[in-house]
Formats: sequence, structure tokens, C-alpha cells
Amino acid sequence: MAGRALLPCSEWLLGYRKDWLRPDVIAGATTAAVVVPKAMAYATIAGLPVEVGLYTVLVPMLCYALFGTSRVLSVSTTTTIAILAGTQLSQVAPDGDRAALLSAAAMLTLLVGGLLALASLLRLGFVANFISEPVLVGFKTGIGLVIVLDQVPKLLGVHFAKGNFLENMIRTTQSIPDTSLATLAVALATLAVLIALERFAPRAPAPLVAVAAGIAGFGLLHLPVESVGQVPQGLPHWVRPDLSVAAALWPGALGIALMSFTETIAAARAFAQSGEPTPRPNQELFATGFANAVGALFGAMPAGGGTSQTAVNRLAGAHTPFASVVTAVLTLLTMLLLAPLIGLLPQATLAAVVIVYSIGLIQPDEFRVIRNVRRMEFRWALAAVAGVVLLGTLKGILVAVVLSLGSLAHQVADPPVYAIGRKRGTNVFRPRSCEHADDETFPGLLLVRIEGRVFFANADRIGHKLRPLVEEARPRVVALDLRAVPDLEYTALKMLSDAEEREREHGVELWLVGLNPEVLTVVQRSPLGARLGRERMHMNLETAVAKYLA
Repeated sequence: MAGRALLPCSEWLLGYRKDWLRPDVIAGATTAAVVVPKAMAYATIAGLPVEVGLYTVLVPMLCYALFGTSRVLSVSTTTTIAILAGTQLSQVAPDGDRAALLSAAAMLTLLVGGLLALASLLRLGFVANFISEPVLVGFKTGIGLVIVLDQVPKLLGVHFAKGNFLENMIRTTQSIPDTSLATLAVALATLAVLIALERFAPRAPAPLVAVAAGIAGFGLLHLPVESVGQVPQGLPHWVRPDLSVAAALWPGALGIALMSFTETIAAARAFAQSGEPTPRPNQELFATGFANAVGALFGAMPAGGGTSQTAVNRLAGAHTPFASVVTAVLTLLTMLLLAPLIGLLPQATLAAVVIVYSIGLIQPDEFRVIRNVRRMEFRWALAAVAGVVLLGTLKGILVAVVLSLGSLAHQVADPPVYAIGRKRGTNVFRPRSCEHADDETFPGLLLVRIEGRVFFANADRIGHKLRPLVEEARPRVVALDLRAVPDLEYTALKMLSDAEEREREHGVELWLVGLNPEVLTVVQRSPLGARLGRERMHMNLETAVAKYLA
């Protein structure tokens, strides 16, 4: 069992079938054609040299193939991780010194890996559920807006000192008259190629075609635009992390680790098919942590599972992580053989690739769906967008987490409490409403249902909801249906006991109905249980109504 937990790769290696080899190779090659150009583009988002993106495909992808529990997850970097990493690195290496920047990036990646591994040891896989879907939609939309705005100056061929989102928007607008027409033409041509291929040839490796066209145009036509420049040829070399910046980077590393794991486990779950092992959150924490820690020593930036590249891997026919091994090998060949050509890649082409694949983070339809279903969550999604745009990406993560936890606290602190009636001719009890005006009610008997855990934080709120129902009905008996209450905490039980005494003094009896075994035990051990006895505690609403009518 220990070996199985440490080396999940043994599960698919030992059961590998010959008929999987060809589709795995095809899927790995197809994914490489998409991932390699995008990884280089994402490196530029983080303010790092393009070869760092290649290192991030090579090392983390191989490491994840050993320890990951998803059969098809493709691990490199993502737009979200890249923008978060860039924000942190700009604070500790603002002068753009290459050696300092790479050492700081290695330290950031090492911290991310260490935090993920520590979370695995502490069994914190459940943390992935701390960000609600509406808040995550808002957060990713904010990230998409930040990335697109960050790349627009590269499309225009202009330069200015970067600030916050609003400052960058103003400076970008002001710099439009200084646009380089040649750079803009290259950018527009790249955008046209990408959009056309995505629309009319969705199976084609659009980023690879766009990058190849950009390199060919720059090399053959000697375009007067800024290029990537010299790219080191050969294997990634050892990079020593800069320990001096660890204290400044660890808060950002914590946010990146959270987003890395959230994206990783979401993608792993989304593309798992029946018959495949279910992704194990704590093992995924270890796998991504190990991938980042090892990648840091070879110059990689923070990594995680990517949804879009995993979709390509799955749709291309991948059966096992061997497809990722093929992707990594092809990336290595690119580093060894094609580095001089990559240096001819126009910056405008990379920026266009980034924009096309970052716009996918902005999903207005998801906001529309959320608004139609629950307006409160729609407001939380908008607040997450505002948090990223106005406060920055790291603080935006904090806003997302706080909003998610706040939404949970709000729901827990305000459980549903409603009067119920019986559908005529049945034993079905349901909330009273205008739609069900014909439902039976019983003079002198108020039936009330409470849903959710009852504890010190919401007991007073439940009391406030009950009071007007009692005042309106003026009943002789209030029967609380607690079948949907999984737990009754001591403070809440004491408040219920006090309320029972007060109402009894005014001639109103309290009955408890449908108690589950845990709640029943708690009530029976209390003074309230002794006062109610068996006469005022009932198995279900049907027996309670029958007892009252009798």
C-alpha cells in the first residue's frame, strides 16, 4: 500500500496495454504542439525569458507522470499562475536583472512546491473546495482582464512604466498615437491566424502554426519588430534559489499554491472517465508539490494542471501519463534543436497567443447563468472581479477565499425556517405558499421545518424567524420538524430549552419531530428532554398530526 501511495505510476505502468501506445504518442505530440508555444507565452506574462516556459513543460510534466493520480492531466503552467508569479517577481527583482530574476523565480517555485508538499502531509486536500464556483469564475475573469491589458502594449509596440490596472489602462490609451504599425500588423496577422484556425480547423495546433508563421515572417522578411532574442540552446541548467527573497515571496507563494492546486484538481476531476482511478486530492498535492520543487532547481516557474491543455490531451486520445512523457521529450528536442529559431519569434506574436488563450478566462455567459440562478452569488462573482482588478492578483485571491468562506458562513448562519402544510389526500408535507393554498393546516397546530445545522451562530437567527410565525398563527402546539437538522449544538439546545419554558408559560406546547439519532441523544440528555418526555417527541409529522387531532 505504501508503494502504491508513493508511486501511482506503477498503477498504469503495470497495466499498460500495447493498443494504448499509438494514441498516447499521438496525444503527446498534439499536446506538445499546443503547450510549447503557450508555455513560452506564459513565461513572458511572468516577466521571464521564454526558455523558462520550456523548462516548466519538461521537468514538472515528467515529475507529475511519476506521482500524479490523473491519467491525462497535463502539467506545466497556466495563465493564472503566470500572472500571479509575475506580480510577485516584479516586487523582488524590479530592475530586470536576468540572474536575479531567475534565482527569485526558482525560490518562488521552490516555495510553492514546499507549501503543496506540506499541505499533502497535513492532509489538506479539502482546501480545494474553499473557493466557490461563482467566486472562482469572477477571479478568473479578473485575471483574464489583467492579462489582456498587460499584453496590449506589446501588440502596439509601445513601452511605459507599469502600475495598477487603472493606471495601465490610462497609459495604454495615451500611448496609442505612438503605435508601431509594423508591430500592430504582425499582431493582427497572428490574431487572424489563431482565430481562423480555432474557428475552421479546431483540431489544428493553432499556437504552433502562429508561432511558426511569426518566426518565418521575421526571419525571411526582416520585419522591423522586437523579437524574443537569444534563447539558450541545450538542457536546462541548475539554478540556485535566492534564499534572501524567501520572506518576501512566501505570501505570494501561498496564493499561487492555492490556485495551482485548485486548477489541478479541477482539471483532473473534469477529465476523469469511468473506469479510471479517481484523482486523490492529497496525492495530487504531493505530485504538484514535488513537480514544482524539482522544477525550481532546473529553472522552471510555478506549475500546475492546465484545463485547456488537458482537454487537448484527452481529445487527442491519451490513455495514460505516457502521453505527458512524450510531450516532455518533444519539448526537450525543441530546446536542443530549435532554440535559435525560437529567438526569431516576434514579441507581438507571443502577445497575440497570450491574449487569445487568456480571453477564454472571461466567460460572460457564466455570469449570466449565475445571475439567473442566484443573484447573491452573482454579486460575489462581481466582487471577485473587482478584487483582482482594483487590489491586485494576490489580494484578489484573498478576496476570493474570504468571499467563498463568507458565502458559506452566510448560508450556515441563516438556515431555512418555514411553516409547512400537508398536501390533501397524501402524507406529503411541504412549505406553505400561494401556489399550494389548498394544503391542509390544522387549527391550533403550527408545523415548522428547520433545515441545516443548528448551533450558537445561527440559533438566535432561527428564533427571529420563528417568532413571527408563532405570533401570526397563535397556536396551542408548535411542532418543530428537525429531520433536516444533522446536529444540535449545546448553546442552541439551551436557547431552545429556554424558549420552551417561556412558551409553556403562555400556554403553548413545543413538540419535536423527526429527530435523527444524534440529535435525539443530545436532547434526551438535557433537561429539555426530561420535560418533553415521549409524549412530545414524535417519529414523523404524520404521527404528530395524528396525535394532535386525536
